[in-house]
Amino acid sequence: MIHIVFQEADVHILKKAIELDETLNGEIFEIKDEWGVGPLKDIDTEEGWKIREDWWRMLLNDSSYDANKLIGSFDDRQTVTAIKNSLDTNENQEAWIWMGQNQHDVTGYFWLMPQLRDYQGRVMIIYLNNLPFINEKGQLFYPWAVHDILPKEAVKAKKLARPVTLSEFEIDPDEWRKIAEENATVRILEGGKKIVGKEENFYDSEILKNLTKDWQKATRVMMNILHRMKIKTGDVYLMWRMKQLIREGRIQVMGDMEKGWKEFDVKLPETKQAEMPFEANVATE
Repeated sequence: MIHIVFQEADVHILKKAIELDETLNGEIFEIKDEWGVGPLKDIDTEEGWKIREDWWRMLLNDSSYDANKLIGSFDDRQTVTAIKNSLDTNENQEAWIWMGQNQHDVTGYFWLMPQLRDYQGRVMIIYLNNLPFINEKGQLFYPWAVHDILPKEAVKAKKLARPVTLSEFEIDPDEWRKIAEENATVRILEGGKKIVGKEENFYDSEILKNLTKDWQKATRVMMNILHRMKIKTGDVYLMWRMKQLIREGRIQVMGDMEKGWKEFDVKLPETKQAEMPFEANVATE
């Protein structure tokens, strides 16, 4: 078998699970893009793919990451080609898709489905949807992602594997086309496999509610947001939105935010300052 996951941390959990149960042994493929945000229109064309790459480059250029190093460091289309080659080489091989109850994994699954249609009957899915697992303290909990569960629980989860049905291979690609055509900037999961589009400012409230009237390092605020938010997304998108809020004057800044995330502090503006232009807010510091 081969395994398909959508988050890097899932790879580590599966590797540990394989050490516990050799029947799970197989190559692990990771679909790396964050399909829960960003443009999707005409994504199956070179032009649409380029538009998405350019969008990520814009966000990464406004981050502490090296855009040139990350953009082009992977191509999920090549990963799918490798998955297909593995399945073609061994006709008895199955592909097991591991999916958590979150928009990151589910949108990745939707993107993948049209490309694996020819392998119906050999594609299995393990969807941790509304299923309780046991954590380190022996307590029941409902995981958000595959990597939230312990390796020994991942071994148990293999019993959940079922074939992706012919009906799903017919319906899910149509659902993906609808999602791509809608082309919302943000996508969230509303239970099951229902993906709903949202505006680009969807996470702004999460950013603002982690700010106070006191100065805090932007990196500290970011860690708090990522830890506390229930509908999660990546730090690159969140920092891009934080900087947009700064430019709009809804967040006050001290320091040089162009030098890196560690180089500036943020706080909620005073009432009078909030009514002033952004440039004036910066100038008073």
